[in-house]
Amino acid sequence: MKVLSPTDSAFLWMETRNQPMHVAGLNIYSPPPGAGPHFVSQLLAGWGRHLSALPPFNQRPVLRRGLWYWEDDTEFELDYHLRHLALPHPGRIRELLAMISRLHGNLLDRNRPLWEAYVIEGLPQGRFATYTKIHHALVDGVTGARIMAESLARTADEDKPPVWAQVYSRHPTVRREAPAKGLIEQLASAARAGRDILPGVAGGLWDIVRAADPDSASALPFHAPPTPFNVEISGSRRFAAQSYSLARLKRIGEAAGATVNDVTLAICAGALRRYLEVQKALPRKPLIAMVPVSLHGETDAGGNQVSLLLANLATNLRDPLKRLQRIVQSTTQAKERLKAMPRLQKMAHGITSISPMGAGMVMGTSKQRPGFNVVISNVPGPKHTLYLNGARLDEVYPVSIATHYLALNITISGYGDNLGFGYIACRRSVPALQRMLDYTDESILELERALADKLTPATPAPVKRATRKRVMASRARP
Repeated sequence: MKVLSPTDSAFLWMETRNQPMHVAGLNIYSPPPGAGPHFVSQLLAGWGRHLSALPPFNQRPVLRRGLWYWEDDTEFELDYHLRHLALPHPGRIRELLAMISRLHGNLLDRNRPLWEAYVIEGLPQGRFATYTKIHHALVDGVTGARIMAESLARTADEDKPPVWAQVYSRHPTVRREAPAKGLIEQLASAARAGRDILPGVAGGLWDIVRAADPDSASALPFHAPPTPFNVEISGSRRFAAQSYSLARLKRIGEAAGATVNDVTLAICAGALRRYLEVQKALPRKPLIAMVPVSLHGETDAGGNQVSLLLANLATNLRDPLKRLQRIVQSTTQAKERLKAMPRLQKMAHGITSISPMGAGMVMGTSKQRPGFNVVISNVPGPKHTLYLNGARLDEVYPVSIATHYLALNITISGYGDNLGFGYIACRRSVPALQRMLDYTDESILELERALADKLTPATPAPVKRATRKRVMASRARP
């Protein structure tokens, strides 16, 4: 058995019926040329021969004396975890996302390994989808994207075992033989960790108590305005997704002197501003986004290796270019501050700066004084085309987590020359989520119009919209 880290354990402690703590990925595939109508059934028959699972897919959580551990599931049942579904007629993307909305609101069974995989057929032209959800205690977004990419093949003629039957050696549930540390070495390690952690805690506490400068672009915790997103949520979900050309967003960034991540934040800011305007709920103060920052590049440890930065979304500014410039200023200041910190200090700083949110959720004060308004994640993905037993992976959409007082989560995932925007929300708290897709379109167009004289000569890539040229939000009741 292996004990969970405090960060990973937190996702198990936080989970409730209204607040499931799993993440997921929705992949859409085109069958190989000449594939018959039984391709999906044949795929599943092949997968069904892999009756055993490897870490992390054979691990279930157990609670002993107040600590969570991973242990091998000695009674692993593939039939429970692997599920075959078909879309109702007429099998549009609308029906697919209605199904995903329902599935994503269901809790994972803690008596079993915390994952489920669905193969969903019934899309036009023989296309099919996979929806795989896994608990956040097992993986963060970057680890999940890496596992997805590693599980697929780079060529159409290569077949690989299913995702649960492959080895992922960097995952924390994989046991490693290592020599036991002596007492002196243990004390030295603890001292080194304390040297990094304590300044991070102090910096996080200072961010909580210091006054915000209204003229500064920097964002501080608990200075975000109340919004309709910062309320208690129900257990039902609504999901919307859409894909855009990465080259198109890069052109905007080059013209404005901004990174692609800053451009995606500006696009989301424009969409959020418009949504709240229509809902007659746009605050005068700018919305604040929490942006997870992956630390996997600084360590070979698995699990959740993330810190965070807060970004001023400048939603109080009508001009899209000024809004983007303000976002660049905000993220640049936050990145420069994080850059000077060691990894453990970054993690301690991020956790400490938002730690009062737990008490605020219990006491109900998070509605009037949220730590931040929305989570916006950007998860890197593979640049090359991937295949599943010869079927080409066309589109990738992340499905993340909505929590109490953070009813909307936006996650952006890269694949090839596309960025897939995934919006997940509490269906009761965030009505008409499908309109966010239109507002995202409008936000990109207004940035392009504002930068028209600076954009490099090229025809803007059209919005890639699955099947019917639009990935619509689900309206189905879970």
